[in-house]
Amino acid sequence: MNWKKAADDQIVCYCKNVSKAEIVHAIKQGNTTLKLIQEKTSACTGGNCKQMNPSGACCSADILSLIALYTDTAPDKEEHCCCCS
Repeated sequence: MNWKKAADDQIVCYCKNVSKAEIVHAIKQGNTTLKLIQEKTSACTGGNCKQMNPSGACCSADILSLIALYTDTAPDKEEHCCCCS
């Protein structure tokens, strides 16, 4: 997904129905780690993204991409989610 061009209402976390706009808002409030985004928005905490996401993948990589995009940093490859394991 090209998150830079994605619409604000594009869903990032399908199991918790969290949009790009909600994630970006949380990032702009200083929530710049996956754990903080999970706490602020509940994204990446449902455990069903692999089943519900059309890409068939957990949303954690998308959230990390958004954090990198909106903080102008490289994605933290060490940070990951265990909700969809």
